[in-house]
Amino acid sequence: MLQPPHSSLQVAAVPAQRVPARDRDQDAPWHTEAVCQRDEAGLFFAPSKEPTAARLSREEAAKRVCARCPVMVECREHALLQPEPYGVWGGLTAAERRVVLARRRRREMDLKKATRTTTVNRIAG
Repeated sequence: MLQPPHSSLQVAAVPAQRVPARDRDQDAPWHTEAVCQRDEAGLFFAPSKEPTAARLSREEAAKRVCARCPVMVECREHALLQPEPYGVWGGLTAAERRVVLARRRRREMDLKKATRTTTVNRIAG
């Protein structure tokens, strides 16, 4: 997914090619293979005061672009780790990414709790 204009990440405007992850040049940044390089950045970022129906339609079109992208997973992880507050990245909207992040935090807390419980039970047992 392309960065908004204020971002420091620059992506070359060359056509993306489908290359299996294992065959990619490991020194090249993932975004050099992003399919969205060829598409309008406006497809991935909302204009101000966009009507709901138009937003949903635009987001679905952006997700279709993401679905055919060979680096969709890398893009999604980038957006989750940053975290990117706007736009469609890796096939997820900002709201969908917030849900994924909340689930990850909950899962991490549950794992920590389970680990503490196991440790306490071993000590007490």
